[in-house]
Amino acid sequence: MSALFLLIAISLLVALGFLAAFLWATRSGQYDDDYTPAVRMLFEDGKKKDGNKEI
Repeated sequence: MSALFLLIAISLLVALGFLAAFLWATRSGQYDDDYTPAVRMLFEDGKKKDGNKEI
């Protein structure tokens, strides 16, 4: 029975470690939008080629 309590305690410590790592990653900007700047050139921006005037 003591082995079960030991395994539960270890699993809770690991889970808290993953939660702390996730919170650290979200607060430090690891999940900021990195996709949009890479494909921004593929979207139309509403400008003509002649004179760069707005449509």
